Amino acid sequence: MDTDTWPAEQFERHRGHLRAVAYRMLGSVSEAEDAVQEAWLRLRRSDESAIDNLAGWLTTVVGRVCIDMLRARRSRREDFVGTWLPEPIVSVDDHAGPEEQALLADSVGLALLVVLETLTPSERLAFVLHDTFGVPFEEIGPMIDRTPAAARQLASRARRRVRGAPTVPDPDLAKQREIVAAFLTAARGGDFDTLLQLLDPDVVFRADSGTGPLLAPPLVTGLEAVAHQVATQGPRYMPYCEPALVNGAAGLVVRAPGRQPAVVGITVVDSRITEIDLIIDPDKLRTLVVN
Repeated sequence: MDTDTWPAEQFERHRGHLRAVAYRMLGSVSEAEDAVQEAWLRLRRSDESAIDNLAGWLTTVVGRVCIDMLRARRSRREDFVGTWLPEPIVSVDDHAGPEEQALLADSVGLALLVVLETLTPSERLAFVLHDTFGVPFEEIGPMIDRTPAAARQLASRARRRVRGAPTVPDPDLAKQREIVAAFLTAARGGDFDTLLQLLDPDVVFRADSGTGPLLAPPLVTGLEAVAHQVATQGPRYMPYCEPALVNGAAGLVVRAPGRQPAVVGITVVDSRITEIDLIIDPDKLRTLVVN
């Protein structure tokens, strides 16, 4: 395909869609951008006459690129310390600029991304493309060298995993913020009893330090264990927290003196906190703007 006869504007029309697909597949803003850029490079090298449906062609390319990136990531995972968490999309106020707004529009809850990470790359592709973007299994199957029926089975298996976890936060953002504010107050004061009222009985606390030293337990589960963790460590760090939008949900940004900023994703389901995701990995916070 000759770039003189195939202007970049036609690719740009699909960039938002491709970025949304790649972010759900990879849970990383930077890797999603890499996948989209690779799709552009392949488009430039392709024959225009061989492409009947540009949107479908680009989605197929991004899907295959993401599959390869997920497989490569799994082979590197032995160097990872703690729990792997997604790269968050964060806004520290309600006046996000155009670029932040575009990223937030592409975002999906951290809790869902954590569950998607437990799927195989093929399951993840089948679920994301079909259930989120409506791509038919007849198109998904060839991307993963499976029949449409086999792709349908992969998506069904992934769907059961997703539905079995509390991945959808309460839709009322104001209520989410109210609960997160109460959590922040209780954590600052080490108020164990109030934390017990705010946390879900099956609450999970995760910490992602990347490949660096562990600064918090990588995984704590259960009401009393998580409440104890927050009540003992909260007075130390919570005074440096401020409210933020984390992947479209109420969360926190931590800016402790002498330390890298951190992000706390909080999932509120049925007015209780079901997940607390502490992201400390500096590689995942490169896009976080600290004023």
